[in-house]
Amino acid sequence: MPNISSVSEFLLLAFADTRALQLLHFALFLGIYLAALLGNGLILSAVACHHRLHTPMYFFLLNLALLDLGCISTTLPKAMANALWDNRVVSYKACAAQVFFFIFFFGSELSLLTVMAYDRYVAICKPLHYGSLLGSRACAQMAAAAWGSGFLNAVLHTATTFSLHLCRGNAVDQFFCEIPHILKLSCSDAYLREVGALVFSVSLVFSCFVFIVVSYVQIFRAVLRMPSEQGRHKAFSTCLPHLAVVSLFVSTVMFAYLKPSSISSVSLDIVVSFLYSVVPPAVNPLIYSMRNQELKATLKKLILAVIFT
Repeated sequence: MPNISSVSEFLLLAFADTRALQLLHFALFLGIYLAALLGNGLILSAVACHHRLHTPMYFFLLNLALLDLGCISTTLPKAMANALWDNRVVSYKACAAQVFFFIFFFGSELSLLTVMAYDRYVAICKPLHYGSLLGSRACAQMAAAAWGSGFLNAVLHTATTFSLHLCRGNAVDQFFCEIPHILKLSCSDAYLREVGALVFSVSLVFSCFVFIVVSYVQIFRAVLRMPSEQGRHKAFSTCLPHLAVVSLFVSTVMFAYLKPSSISSVSLDIVVSFLYSVVPPAVNPLIYSMRNQELKATLKKLILAVIFT
Protein backbone atom coordinates (compact mmCIF):
# COMPACT_ATOMS: atom_id res chain seq x y z
CA MET A 1 0.00 0.00 0.00
CA PRO A 2 2.37 2.75 -1.16
CA ASN A 3 1.86 6.28 0.02
CA ILE A 4 1.87 8.10 -3.30
CA SER A 5 0.34 11.29 -1.90
CA SER A 6 2.14 14.18 -0.28
CA VAL A 7 -0.04 13.89 2.83
CA SER A 8 1.87 12.67 5.88
CA GLU A 9 -0.85 13.35 8.45
CA PHE A 10 -4.53 14.18 8.71
CA LEU A 11 -6.47 16.68 10.78
CA LEU A 12 -9.59 15.23 12.38
CA LEU A 13 -12.64 17.32 13.15
CA ALA A 14 -12.59 19.31 16.38
CA PHE A 15 -15.82 18.99 18.33
CA ALA A 16 -15.44 22.35 20.04
CA ASP A 17 -13.18 25.39 20.14
CA THR A 18 -13.45 26.20 23.85
CA ARG A 19 -11.54 24.21 26.45
CA ALA A 20 -14.59 23.63 28.64
CA LEU A 21 -16.57 22.03 25.80
CA GLN A 22 -13.57 19.89 24.82
CA LEU A 23 -13.37 18.52 28.37
CA LEU A 24 -17.13 17.96 28.34
CA HIS A 25 -16.81 15.90 25.14
CA PHE A 26 -13.94 13.96 26.71
CA ALA A 27 -16.07 13.15 29.78
CA LEU A 28 -19.01 12.11 27.58
CA PHE A 29 -16.86 9.84 25.41
CA LEU A 30 -15.15 8.38 28.47
CA GLY A 31 -18.50 7.53 30.06
CA ILE A 32 -19.75 5.85 26.88
CA TYR A 33 -16.49 3.94 26.45
CA LEU A 34 -16.45 2.69 30.04
CA ALA A 35 -20.10 1.64 29.73
CA ALA A 36 -19.26 -0.33 26.57
CA LEU A 37 -16.26 -1.96 28.23
CA LEU A 38 -18.29 -2.89 31.29
CA GLY A 39 -21.35 -4.18 29.43
CA ASN A 40 -19.49 -6.23 26.85
CA GLY A 41 -16.97 -7.41 29.44
CA LEU A 42 -19.79 -8.73 31.63
CA ILE A 43 -21.30 -10.62 28.69
CA LEU A 44 -17.92 -12.13 27.84
CA SER A 45 -17.40 -13.23 31.44
CA ALA A 46 -20.94 -14.58 31.79
CA VAL A 47 -20.80 -16.65 28.62
CA ALA A 48 -17.25 -17.89 29.18
CA CYS A 49 -17.66 -18.85 32.85
CA HIS A 50 -21.16 -20.35 32.99
CA HIS A 51 -21.65 -23.73 31.30
CA ARG A 52 -25.39 -23.14 31.07
CA LEU A 53 -24.66 -20.47 28.45
CA HIS A 54 -22.41 -22.69 26.34
CA THR A 55 -24.92 -22.85 23.48
CA PRO A 56 -24.68 -21.62 19.86
CA MET A 57 -26.75 -18.48 20.55
CA TYR A 58 -24.49 -17.36 23.40
CA PHE A 59 -21.35 -18.38 21.52
CA PHE A 60 -22.32 -15.95 18.77
CA LEU A 61 -23.21 -13.32 21.39
CA LEU A 62 -19.72 -13.71 22.86
CA ASN A 63 -18.25 -13.06 19.41
CA LEU A 64 -20.52 -10.03 19.02
CA ALA A 65 -19.27 -8.62 22.33
CA LEU A 66 -15.66 -9.04 21.18
CA LEU A 67 -16.41 -7.25 17.90
CA ASP A 68 -18.22 -4.45 19.71
CA LEU A 69 -15.22 -3.92 21.97
CA GLY A 70 -12.92 -3.81 18.97
CA CYS A 71 -15.19 -1.47 17.02
CA ILE A 72 -15.60 1.14 19.75
CA SER A 73 -11.92 0.88 20.77
CA THR A 74 -10.92 1.81 17.22
CA THR A 75 -12.68 5.19 17.26
CA LEU A 76 -13.36 6.54 20.76
CA PRO A 77 -9.89 6.43 22.43
CA LYS A 78 -8.42 8.65 19.70
CA ALA A 79 -11.41 11.01 19.88
CA MET A 80 -10.98 11.19 23.68
CA ALA A 81 -7.25 11.90 23.36
CA ASN A 82 -7.91 14.66 20.82
CA ALA A 83 -10.48 16.29 23.10
CA LEU A 84 -8.30 15.97 26.20
CA TRP A 85 -5.05 17.20 24.67
CA ASP A 86 -6.62 19.59 22.14
CA ASN A 87 -4.82 17.81 19.31
CA ARG A 88 -6.49 17.00 15.97
CA VAL A 89 -3.49 15.40 14.24
CA VAL A 90 -3.41 11.74 13.25
CA SER A 91 -0.53 10.30 11.24
CA TYR A 92 -1.04 8.76 7.80
CA LYS A 93 -0.22 5.26 9.05
CA ALA A 94 -2.40 5.64 12.14
CA CYS A 95 -5.29 6.78 9.96
CA ALA A 96 -4.82 3.77 7.65
CA ALA A 97 -4.73 1.46 10.68
CA GLN A 98 -7.91 3.02 12.04
CA VAL A 99 -9.70 2.53 8.72
CA PHE A 100 -8.51 -1.08 8.51
CA PHE A 101 -9.55 -2.11 12.01
CA PHE A 102 -12.84 -0.23 11.90
CA ILE A 103 -13.90 -1.93 8.65
CA PHE A 104 -12.59 -5.27 9.93
CA PHE A 105 -14.67 -5.19 13.12
CA PHE A 106 -17.60 -3.50 11.41
CA GLY A 107 -17.79 -5.93 8.48
CA SER A 108 -17.32 -8.93 10.75
CA GLU A 109 -20.16 -7.72 12.97
CA LEU A 110 -22.58 -7.47 10.06
CA SER A 111 -21.70 -11.00 8.95
CA LEU A 112 -22.09 -12.26 12.50
CA LEU A 113 -25.52 -10.61 12.86
CA THR A 114 -26.57 -12.47 9.72
CA VAL A 115 -25.30 -15.74 11.20
CA MET A 116 -27.20 -14.98 14.41
CA ALA A 117 -30.41 -14.53 12.40
CA TYR A 118 -29.82 -17.96 10.86
CA ASP A 119 -29.27 -19.41 14.33
CA ARG A 120 -32.64 -18.05 15.53
CA TYR A 121 -34.33 -19.28 12.35
CA VAL A 122 -33.10 -22.84 12.82
CA ALA A 123 -33.84 -22.82 16.56
CA ILE A 124 -37.47 -21.75 16.08
CA CYS A 125 -38.45 -23.00 12.64
CA LYS A 126 -36.42 -26.25 12.55
CA PRO A 127 -35.84 -27.19 16.20
CA LEU A 128 -35.44 -30.91 15.46
CA HIS A 129 -32.47 -30.17 13.17
CA TYR A 130 -30.84 -27.59 15.47
CA GLY A 131 -28.24 -29.94 16.92
CA SER A 132 -27.14 -31.23 13.51
CA LEU A 133 -27.14 -27.85 11.70
CA LEU A 134 -25.53 -25.85 14.50
CA GLY A 135 -23.08 -28.19 16.16
CA SER A 136 -19.91 -26.87 17.78
CA ARG A 137 -17.88 -27.34 14.60
CA ALA A 138 -20.46 -25.61 12.40
CA CYS A 139 -20.67 -22.69 14.84
CA ALA A 140 -16.90 -22.29 14.88
CA GLN A 141 -16.79 -22.35 11.08
CA MET A 142 -19.55 -19.73 10.76
CA ALA A 143 -17.89 -17.47 13.31
CA ALA A 144 -14.53 -17.84 11.52
CA ALA A 145 -16.21 -17.03 8.20
CA ALA A 146 -17.71 -13.87 9.73
CA TRP A 147 -14.31 -12.70 11.03
CA GLY A 148 -12.62 -13.72 7.76
CA SER A 149 -15.08 -11.78 5.61
CA GLY A 150 -14.45 -8.68 7.72
CA PHE A 151 -10.69 -9.09 7.29
CA LEU A 152 -10.91 -9.41 3.49
CA ASN A 153 -13.26 -6.45 3.31
CA ALA A 154 -10.87 -4.37 5.40
CA VAL A 155 -7.86 -5.27 3.22
CA LEU A 156 -9.79 -4.37 0.05
CA HIS A 157 -10.99 -0.95 1.23
CA THR A 158 -7.82 0.08 3.06
CA ALA A 159 -5.55 -0.83 0.15
CA THR A 160 -7.80 0.90 -2.38
CA THR A 161 -8.34 4.07 -0.33
CA PHE A 162 -4.74 4.65 0.68
CA SER A 163 -3.34 4.05 -2.79
CA LEU A 164 -5.06 7.23 -3.96
CA HIS A 165 -3.25 10.50 -4.64
CA LEU A 166 -4.52 13.06 -2.11
CA CYS A 167 -4.12 16.70 -3.06
CA ARG A 168 -7.10 18.53 -1.58
CA GLY A 169 -5.66 19.19 1.84
CA ASN A 170 -5.57 16.90 4.85
CA ALA A 171 -8.65 17.96 6.85
CA VAL A 172 -11.04 15.06 7.51
CA ASP A 173 -14.48 16.39 8.51
CA GLN A 174 -15.13 13.54 10.93
CA PHE A 175 -14.04 12.52 14.45
CA PHE A 176 -12.30 9.44 13.06
CA CYS A 177 -10.80 8.40 9.72
CA GLU A 178 -13.83 7.50 7.61
CA ILE A 179 -13.46 6.47 3.98
CA PRO A 180 -16.04 8.82 2.37
CA HIS A 181 -14.31 11.84 3.91
CA ILE A 182 -10.86 10.65 2.85
CA LEU A 183 -12.14 10.17 -0.72
CA LYS A 184 -13.10 13.86 -0.78
CA LEU A 185 -9.37 14.65 -0.54
CA SER A 186 -8.55 12.66 -3.69
CA CYS A 187 -7.94 14.46 -6.96
CA SER A 188 -7.59 11.46 -9.29
CA ASP A 189 -10.14 9.39 -11.13
CA ALA A 190 -8.81 6.34 -9.31
CA TYR A 191 -11.13 7.16 -6.41
CA LEU A 192 -13.92 5.67 -8.52
CA ARG A 193 -12.44 2.22 -7.75
CA GLU A 194 -13.05 2.77 -4.04
CA VAL A 195 -16.49 4.22 -4.75
CA GLY A 196 -17.25 1.02 -6.67
CA ALA A 197 -15.96 -1.06 -3.76
CA LEU A 198 -18.15 0.92 -1.36
CA VAL A 199 -21.21 0.37 -3.55
CA PHE A 200 -20.40 -3.35 -3.64
CA SER A 201 -20.08 -3.44 0.16
CA VAL A 202 -23.34 -1.53 0.65
CA SER A 203 -24.99 -4.04 -1.69
CA LEU A 204 -23.69 -6.84 0.53
CA VAL A 205 -25.04 -5.01 3.58
CA PHE A 206 -28.43 -4.76 1.90
CA SER A 207 -28.30 -8.46 0.93
CA CYS A 208 -27.54 -9.42 4.53
CA PHE A 209 -30.39 -7.22 5.71
CA VAL A 210 -32.80 -8.86 3.25
CA PHE A 211 -31.68 -12.32 4.45
CA ILE A 212 -32.26 -11.26 8.06
CA VAL A 213 -35.70 -9.80 7.28
CA VAL A 214 -36.78 -12.94 5.39
CA SER A 215 -35.51 -15.09 8.27
CA TYR A 216 -37.54 -13.09 10.77
CA VAL A 217 -40.67 -13.22 8.65
CA GLN A 218 -40.42 -17.01 8.83
CA ILE A 219 -39.59 -16.85 12.54
CA PHE A 220 -42.60 -14.66 13.41
CA ARG A 221 -44.91 -16.88 11.37
CA ALA A 222 -43.66 -19.90 13.32
CA VAL A 223 -43.90 -18.09 16.67
CA LEU A 224 -47.48 -16.95 16.09
CA ARG A 225 -48.47 -20.57 15.40
CA MET A 226 -47.11 -21.72 18.77
CA PRO A 227 -49.94 -22.89 21.07
CA SER A 228 -48.07 -21.99 24.27
CA GLU A 229 -47.97 -18.35 25.36
CA GLN A 230 -44.83 -19.07 27.37
CA GLY A 231 -43.16 -20.48 24.24
CA ARG A 232 -44.11 -17.40 22.24
CA HIS A 233 -42.75 -15.11 24.96
CA LYS A 234 -39.43 -16.99 25.13
CA ALA A 235 -39.07 -16.94 21.34
CA PHE A 236 -39.76 -13.20 21.16
CA SER A 237 -37.37 -12.50 24.06
CA THR A 238 -34.47 -14.03 22.09
CA CYS A 239 -35.43 -12.56 18.69
CA LEU A 240 -36.55 -8.99 19.32
CA PRO A 241 -33.22 -7.77 20.81
CA HIS A 242 -31.34 -9.11 17.79
CA LEU A 243 -33.82 -7.46 15.41
CA ALA A 244 -33.47 -4.13 17.24
CA VAL A 245 -29.67 -4.26 17.01
CA VAL A 246 -29.76 -5.14 13.29
CA SER A 247 -32.26 -2.38 12.49
CA LEU A 248 -30.18 0.33 14.19
CA PHE A 249 -26.94 -0.99 12.69
CA VAL A 250 -28.07 -1.36 9.06
CA SER A 251 -30.31 1.72 8.83
CA THR A 252 -27.62 4.13 10.06
CA VAL A 253 -24.91 2.53 7.89
CA MET A 254 -26.97 2.72 4.72
CA PHE A 255 -28.02 6.29 5.47
CA ALA A 256 -24.40 7.30 6.14
CA TYR A 257 -23.08 5.90 2.87
CA LEU A 258 -26.06 6.38 0.53
CA LYS A 259 -27.52 9.72 1.61
CA PRO A 260 -27.64 12.33 -1.21
CA SER A 261 -25.01 15.04 -1.11
CA SER A 262 -27.77 17.67 -1.09
CA ILE A 263 -28.63 16.85 2.54
CA SER A 264 -25.06 16.26 3.64
CA SER A 265 -23.60 18.48 6.35
CA VAL A 266 -20.80 18.20 8.88
CA SER A 267 -23.15 18.03 11.86
CA LEU A 268 -25.41 15.42 10.21
CA ASP A 269 -22.41 13.31 9.20
CA ILE A 270 -21.13 13.33 12.79
CA VAL A 271 -24.51 12.33 14.23
CA VAL A 272 -24.99 9.47 11.75
CA SER A 273 -21.42 8.19 12.20
CA PHE A 274 -21.83 8.38 15.98
CA LEU A 275 -25.07 6.37 15.72
CA TYR A 276 -23.55 3.48 13.77
CA SER A 277 -20.00 3.42 15.19
CA VAL A 278 -20.45 4.24 18.88
CA VAL A 279 -24.05 3.67 19.95
CA PRO A 280 -24.46 -0.05 18.97
CA PRO A 281 -21.35 -1.29 20.85
CA ALA A 282 -22.46 0.63 23.93
CA VAL A 283 -26.14 -0.39 23.95
CA ASN A 284 -25.96 -3.94 22.56
CA PRO A 285 -25.28 -5.50 26.00
CA LEU A 286 -28.27 -3.63 27.44
CA ILE A 287 -30.55 -4.65 24.57
CA TYR A 288 -29.58 -8.32 24.77
CA SER A 289 -29.86 -8.56 28.55
CA MET A 290 -33.13 -6.61 28.95
CA ARG A 291 -35.50 -9.33 27.67
CA ASN A 292 -33.29 -12.40 28.02
CA GLN A 293 -34.11 -13.73 31.49
CA GLU A 294 -31.41 -16.42 31.39
CA LEU A 295 -28.65 -13.95 30.54
CA LYS A 296 -30.03 -11.40 32.99
CA ALA A 297 -29.98 -13.94 35.84
CA THR A 298 -26.43 -15.01 35.00
CA LEU A 299 -25.20 -11.40 34.86
CA LYS A 300 -26.85 -10.70 38.22
CA LYS A 301 -25.07 -13.68 39.79
CA LEU A 302 -21.78 -12.60 38.23
CA ILE A 303 -22.10 -9.03 39.55
CA LEU A 304 -23.02 -10.23 43.05
CA ALA A 305 -20.07 -12.65 43.02
CA VAL A 306 -17.70 -9.80 42.12
CA ILE A 307 -19.15 -7.49 44.79
CA PHE A 308 -18.98 -10.00 47.63
CA THR A 309 -15.54 -11.44 46.92
